[in-house]
Amino acid sequence: MPRAPFPGHPGAARRVSDLLPVFPWDKLEPYKATALAHPDGLCDFSVGTPVDPVPELIQKALAGAADAPGYPTVWGPLELRQAIAGWLHRRCGADVEPEQVLPTVGSKELVAWLPGQLGLGPGDQVAYPRLAYPTYEVGARLCGAEPVEYDDVAELDGSRVRLLWLNSPSNPTGRVLTADQLRRAVVWAREHGALLVSDECYLELGWEAEPVSVLRPDVCDGSAEGLLAVHSLSKRSNLAGYRASFVAGDPVVVRELLEIRKHGGMIVPAPVQAATVAALGDDAHVHEQRARYAARRRALRAALESRGFRIEHSEASLYLWATRDEPCWETVAGLAELGVLVAPGDFYGPAGARHVRVAFTATDERVASAVARLTA
Repeated sequence: MPRAPFPGHPGAARRVSDLLPVFPWDKLEPYKATALAHPDGLCDFSVGTPVDPVPELIQKALAGAADAPGYPTVWGPLELRQAIAGWLHRRCGADVEPEQVLPTVGSKELVAWLPGQLGLGPGDQVAYPRLAYPTYEVGARLCGAEPVEYDDVAELDGSRVRLLWLNSPSNPTGRVLTADQLRRAVVWAREHGALLVSDECYLELGWEAEPVSVLRPDVCDGSAEGLLAVHSLSKRSNLAGYRASFVAGDPVVVRELLEIRKHGGMIVPAPVQAATVAALGDDAHVHEQRARYAARRRALRAALESRGFRIEHSEASLYLWATRDEPCWETVAGLAELGVLVAPGDFYGPAGARHVRVAFTATDERVASAVARLTA
């Protein structure tokens, strides 16, 4: 009798990849090819990856810690955890101790694996905003839990939701939740025994509204019980290539994650840990980068509006949420003919089917080129 194919083999009865949606960015490749053919080249506003230099003080910290032959720890040195706790207090007003923080290998890794690391599975629900970063859904599917979209927490079944995602500022819309809206979600989660996880990776990029952390005392009633906040240095410090991020909040949950991640060897490299300390201790480079993004945002917004786009939300983050009241793939195709590549809104859920997400992370030269094409 022939043996069954090994797990992961195309002929296996069940593969993990079968549980997942098609990787969205693969769908954009034909439009990228069109945009690349433009005589003045591609202006890529799709992915939102940083393009500006890593600040020199961070590069020096990384290089200074390069002689690191031994294994680092999952939790990192006390200096790192103090730097994270200090930044949360200084920037977010959060009262967090070093034992309440944990460095992670990029925030996407945490989002994807958190439900499984916390033991969620069939019968449990993972809830996330109706327009959202696709990895929230992926994280639920990877552990066999049920992904559930919501507009308002009151819509949810409190008896089944075990993990509630918030995202403010939002990816893709740039929407910012007020302190009152965050507080309402905290109350709901605590009433129903759900863990609330707030994705705050764009917190330092508020333009028309001031983003608030769920760990701010007036939001969480001075207690981190049942709460986690996720932060990344990718956007604020141009460190996407370093995979530098952290999670903070309920010390019981953080300790549980620490134990699980120790077994899995999910360790931030020692030089990156040192670079994180340097990055969180300096605000000047953040202000400089904000100024670059603000200028690009103004230029692209004006150019898009001149071409008949309406910008919705977008009061924070690195994106403009734009629509011409047409199917998003028609918009993508039309802009690709100009050599401008954007992300279709349905990457972030069916509710985005008539919008596109425009990242203003390209260089000044590419932004200027796109503006010239859009306003010609």
